[in-house]
Amino acid sequence: MLKKIFQSILLVSLFVSFSTFAQEMKPEAGKLYNEGNSLLKAGNYNGAVEKYNQALNIEKDYRIYYQKGVALKKADKLDDARIAFEECLKLSPNNEAALNALGGTFFSMGDYNKAIETFEKVLAVSKNNSVKDKVKKNMSLAYTKLGNQAMSSGNANKAIEYLTKAVELDKYDAAYLLLAQLYQELGQYDNSIKAAEDALKYRSKINKGGAYYYMGLSYKGKGDMAKAKEMFNQAKGDPSYRANAEYQLGLMK
Repeated sequence: MLKKIFQSILLVSLFVSFSTFAQEMKPEAGKLYNEGNSLLKAGNYNGAVEKYNQALNIEKDYRIYYQKGVALKKADKLDDARIAFEECLKLSPNNEAALNALGGTFFSMGDYNKAIETFEKVLAVSKNNSVKDKVKKNMSLAYTKLGNQAMSSGNANKAIEYLTKAVELDKYDAAYLLLAQLYQELGQYDNSIKAAEDALKYRSKINKGGAYYYMGLSYKGKGDMAKAKEMFNQAKGDPSYRANAEYQLGLMK
């Protein structure tokens, strides 16, 4: 039931345009760079990469590497995108857009630890609070992914550690929901109820049913059957949790 949440996770991008800087390049490199940008905007990612490569043969400029990385990432050529962003950072080490893009590439590759490490570098160099907030959201997503992996491998304590970091960085509803499930399974019912309440309080993507369902289980675990029934009746309004909630209500008749 939680799988759909993680299929819909999307990183927050930092939108940067370097097109106005083409005039600072050698004329032929700038011309090819602008042509690449036009192709990128039109969705012709392979054509854009070809233009950027031609431009790089004339001039090694961090902006060309960055745009090449963007095109490669959009073309789902993640390892090549990683290399392009790393080349960009060799020339412009504290470039927050390139660092964020590299972190996003690691995230897309499933290397969440490396993604977090890279996002932390953005926080270290950026003086823009809006950028920092967006990067914290991305770090929260990465920690949630790690928490979900730890849950799947049966390491509940590690999962709680990761998910707690996720909600400290951003009040992420899916991370709270996972915490509610974990705490309930561990018999920490008050913690589970609090996490479920926070999932509802900060709800953005999740449905309400999961939070009510885990509150129902936790109240049942605490022996408060009236409250448990109330929560299960709320949960059964969600198609994803209806069968489980009705099963629990059937056990309590």
